[in-house]
This record gives sequence, C-alpha cells and structure tokens, in this order.
Amino acid sequence: MAALLEELVSIESPSTDPAAVARLGERIARELTAIGLVPELVPVTGGGPLLRARSAPSGGSAPVMLLGHLDTVWPVGTLARRPARIDGDRLSGPGCYDMKAGLVIALFALRALAARGPLPAVTVFFTPLEEVDGEPYRALMESEMAASGAVLDFEPAWPGGAVKTARKGSGSFVLRTRGRASHAGADLARGANAILELARQCLRVSELTDATTGVSANVGVIRGGLRPNVVPDLAEAEVDVRYPTAEGGAFLAGALRNLRPVDPKVTLEIEGGLHYPPLERSAGVIALYERARQVAAEMDMVLDEVATGGASEASFAGALGIPTLDGLGGDGDGAHAEDEHVLLSSLPRRAALAAGLVERVSRFGV
Repeated sequence: MAALLEELVSIESPSTDPAAVARLGERIARELTAIGLVPELVPVTGGGPLLRARSAPSGGSAPVMLLGHLDTVWPVGTLARRPARIDGDRLSGPGCYDMKAGLVIALFALRALAARGPLPAVTVFFTPLEEVDGEPYRALMESEMAASGAVLDFEPAWPGGAVKTARKGSGSFVLRTRGRASHAGADLARGANAILELARQCLRVSELTDATTGVSANVGVIRGGLRPNVVPDLAEAEVDVRYPTAEGGAFLAGALRNLRPVDPKVTLEIEGGLHYPPLERSAGVIALYERARQVAAEMDMVLDEVATGGASEASFAGALGIPTLDGLGGDGDGAHAEDEHVLLSSLPRRAALAAGLVERVSRFGV
C-alpha cells in the first residue's frame, strides 16, 4: 500500500491540469482492471476525466458507491521541491492525505473483497474537479448516488481516525459596488466612493456569522481603486459562506441578496450562490456510522465521529437522502498544507474497515 501511495503521489494531478489528472486516472484504472472491474474514463468539460467502474449486480441489491477524487490543490512542479518521502510511519508529499491515501484504501478494500469471491455490488466513482467545482459532472454524480444503497467517501479521516458524519455546506458570492469617479482633491464631492460603500457592506456581511447556529460569512478578498487621488468608482469583495443545515444556507443566501446600498449614489450587485449542500447527521447517516462502528469493534478499533466545516462531494449524496459516511481515507494531517502526511500504519486497517463495511451493507443493508 505504501508503494502504491508513493507512486500515486508522484503523479501530480492538480484540478486545473486535465492531462495530469488523466494520467492519474489511467494509472488507477489499471488497478481496477487487475481487480476484475471494467473501468471507464468519462470525459468532463473543463477538467480531466472522471473514473467510473461497476461490479456485476448482486441479487438485485443497490450498489455501494466508493466515492473519491483524483485532483489535488498542488500545481505541477510541487514535487520538485517536496517529493514523496517515507520517514518511519509517515509518508509525506503533495496530495498524500487529501486524498490519494483514500484512493489506495478504496482499491485495497476492493482487492480484499475480490480475494474472498465475487465482488458485492459496488460503484467506483472518482472525480476530477472536487477541489474547485464539480458542476460539470454533478448531474451524473447525483444520478449514480441516487441509485446507490449507501455512499462511502474516502476523503481523509479526521486526525486521529474519526469519520465524518456531518459537514457544513458552502457557497461563494461576489459583492460589487459601482460609484462615480472624480478627482480626490479638486472635485471630491462629485464622486461616489465604491470602496467606502463596499466597506459598509462587508461589515454587514460579517454580522451574519452566528456561532450559535453555526452559519458563517467570511469576506476573503477585496479589490478596488485605481490610485489614491481618484475617488474609486468600482470595488468588489468575494465572500465564502458555510452552513450546517439547508435552512442555514437559505438564510445566508437570502440575507446577502437582500443587501441594499447605504449611499444612494452607489449601486450594489450580488453574484454567486450556494454550491455544496451540508451533510446533515440524518437517520441514514447515523445507521451507516453504526454499521461502521460494529465492523471496527470486531477489529478492536474505536471509530469516533466528528462534524467539520469543510465541504466534500459526499454532501450531495446526503442531500439526496442516501446513507452516507465520509472520512474513510487515511489517518494523518495537513490537508492543503506543506506538512501534509499520512500514517502508513493506518492504511491496512482502514482498508479492512472499508471492505468489512461494504460487505456488511451489501448483505444486510444500512
């Protein structure tokens, strides 16, 4: 498992480089073929291909989806200064934790199942644009999810090994103010300052954050102005929103779209919207987690659960009402960070856990 993970980390696959993502997809497709599956690389507009494979139907039961993503946040060239490296129990390198270790775990879970006999009904679905925007294949992904009896996402485990039974949804908005330019010294009153208006709106946006309900609105980027002696006629801000429930997302979107300018000489435009739904801790999620806990207990593992503010494609399955469990990937730390690493000792146990969970759900349901 360590050897395959080191190889996959060495195949750089940033979301923005379709050819690089395709190389990783082709390598993993060979692993699926060796297991006895027939992989398909499905073209995706604006990205590399997604990788899909299905086992033969098993007794009419709905398949278990093994969900993951091929892309990473690291540009081609990162390996030159930070190559894949093993030091004791730690393998480090760009994308090892998020989420190439999860891909290896899913593959070895399938290997373990295939070694015992015919594979249960499974659908492998590895996507190419999770880190940026999976909208080009969202309809296909949701169709596959809706046809599944359960969805297992191999995103990284929470540091320490916990799986994720709740995630916040996310959205992004752009606030744009348009005023009137003028000379800041000779004709200040003639202008309408777009930056001042945007600053007022940013304060309003920050007031939407509520720790008690878990909703948040973060102004992360601001642009505007030409030079200091010109009253700026254009400014814009990028806002990230997070919400633990669908109702929280509707509240944030409504509040942002209801913003109105304070200065009547400045107009306000709002673009964007909600993207990832939240993964809510529903009855189906809880039941699937309890199945996983049972399997873990038989392995003398304690499997904890956490809620996180980060978004993942597993949330789309949860929003469709499909029992979903996230964070079945490797234990480690440092997602999207320079110290990203995976604990190699976690890999075989996580693969055994995943194999046992697939087998249990296939036989008994959630």
